[in-house]
Amino acid sequence: MSESFYVRAGGEKTFNDLVSHFYALVAVNPILRPMYPENDLHGAGRRLQMFLEQYWGGPTTYSDERGHPRLRMRHAPFHISRIEHDAWLICMKDAVNGLEIGDDLKAELWEYLEAAAAAMINAAE
Repeated sequence: MSESFYVRAGGEKTFNDLVSHFYALVAVNPILRPMYPENDLHGAGRRLQMFLEQYWGGPTTYSDERGHPRLRMRHAPFHISRIEHDAWLICMKDAVNGLEIGDDLKAELWEYLEAAAAAMINAAE
């Protein structure tokens, strides 16, 4: 059995680095920041990290604590048009590019993130 992406990419440290970098950008992004409750960036970051770690073969903490991910349902209350989608991808691309992992792993991660972001669009601009 081959190693999971989670292991090949460096495990918890890599996903913590990704999410920390991403939410540092969200915190100052005029489009994304208003979508989060004032005191919940940390909680949102923790949930994203748990989800990504589980998706990529790491611990199942996300499902243990929150049940099935149901990404579209969980994002349904938020207005996500192409504008929010693009802002999210700009922040996430910067975070992915900042990871100290191989370009092949970055490409694999990015391909998933682009597809997941597109699936969250639920509103017209």
